Amino acid sequence: MHTVTVSPKFQVVIPKAIREGLHLRPGQTMKVLQYDGRIEFIPDREISELRGFLKGINTEFVRENDRL
Repeated sequence: MHTVTVSPKFQVVIPKAIREGLHLRPGQTMKVLQYDGRIEFIPDREISELRGFLKGINTEFVRENDRL
């Protein structure tokens, strides 16, 4: 677990290991949520990065008749 400090301007620096692990880049936008007493940052991804992320998903289930 990493520790960061909030600056007088309420800024934080994301540790290098986390930036590299999530492939973050300067200027990238993020969603910020307050959840259960904590702050969560969710990186916005380019649509091209999402290509194929459902590959191998199981589609063998019963669908409702109005959803075919």
